[in-house]
Amino acid sequence: MHVLFVHQNFPAQFGHVARYLIRAHGVRCTFVSEKPAGMVEGIRRIRYAPKLKATPDTLYLTRGFENGVGHALGVYNACKSQLKEPPDLIVGHSGFGSTLFLRELYDCPIINYFEYFYRPKNSDLDFRPEFPIAEIDRLRIYPRNAMFLLDLENCDAGYSPTRWQHSTLPRAYSDKVEVIFDGVETSVWRKHEGVPRAIGDRKIGPNTRIITYVSRGFESMRGFDIFMKVAKRIYRSRPDVLFLVVGADRVAYGGDLKYIQEQSFLKHVLKQDDYDLSKFVFTGLLPPQQLARLLSISDLHLYLTVPFVLSWSLFNALACGCSVVASDTDPVREVIQHGENGLLAPFYDVEGMAELGLRVLEDPEAHRALGREGMRRIDSEYALDKTLPRMLDLYRKVAEGRLRTEAIAAPPPSVRPRPAGADRILRVVGAD
Repeated sequence: MHVLFVHQNFPAQFGHVARYLIRAHGVRCTFVSEKPAGMVEGIRRIRYAPKLKATPDTLYLTRGFENGVGHALGVYNACKSQLKEPPDLIVGHSGFGSTLFLRELYDCPIINYFEYFYRPKNSDLDFRPEFPIAEIDRLRIYPRNAMFLLDLENCDAGYSPTRWQHSTLPRAYSDKVEVIFDGVETSVWRKHEGVPRAIGDRKIGPNTRIITYVSRGFESMRGFDIFMKVAKRIYRSRPDVLFLVVGADRVAYGGDLKYIQEQSFLKHVLKQDDYDLSKFVFTGLLPPQQLARLLSISDLHLYLTVPFVLSWSLFNALACGCSVVASDTDPVREVIQHGENGLLAPFYDVEGMAELGLRVLEDPEAHRALGREGMRRIDSEYALDKTLPRMLDLYRKVAEGRLRTEAIAAPPPSVRPRPAGADRILRVVGAD
């Protein structure tokens, strides 16, 4: 069996799935991305380059769609020239290297990963009134979803990682898309016992409380400015704290830089108040093993997000047994139940979130039960050994469903053969 994964980045949401298919089922996996070509852990990586890019002269409203078409064409050209053995199944991320044109190359099922359908109101775009969205950007949401809608129509099936993300889909397609989480690699993301209390060469004393915050970028959508206010409230109440802040000085989502004069949101936030930076260590991005060890020594983990895609960092923190205090927003409530596997406070309630954090810091051992329940929840619902069988079952159902659809519309099997590789798909994923 040969599975073709398509994503702008690597390994993204599919690398761990490909590794599992290779290791456990002997499946051949090819991965098309913008990363350099080569072999990585048994995965053949093919590089594509977008063939079209929107320019400043292009209509602003349609630039996202034009870029999407450019990625889809780049994927098509790369596969046409470099992938001589056709895949038996295609799995791609809608919006990041679209699978749209691959129907013209390969007669096999397509499964798309649908992460988030943008909405102009009651969404991440208007959740923060202090950063008001411009009228043109609100209008831009509609064509921004165009590639997403084409993939919804074109694919055989799809999946979204959480129920909340699935709820953003248009109702007309919701039955076509299942809810299957990406999966947490608990061999990496687990509580490491006996880890030295240190960050780099700096040792952290046994009486210092460690608070962690992790985000790909320091930005308003992940509440970085709120986090800093909460941090100040905490360290002014008890000086024996150290904040380990993991992430990059960049904006990964949203349009923060449109609203500020500074070159980064971090610089903007630091100018808004007088922060004691001796209480913070900004580590930059960390590799998974190192970050898992850091989370294992955390006494308190703070997480904030507007209604948007949940960060992997939240699942990783839970998997590492952190006592989490998080923003009480819709996507977070799906994963954290207040008082069971974490504590929740309204996004803007600096005092409330700080008070919850101080309660945990006053007696970290008394709150370890939150972390234990968080680990149990990850192990029972979000770990790879729970999610991968569901993904493989989706592969099986898509293969079977495609065969049934073709059997209805096509000549008898003796005249028209099955799609290439279909028998192997059913055999590998355990169908009868």
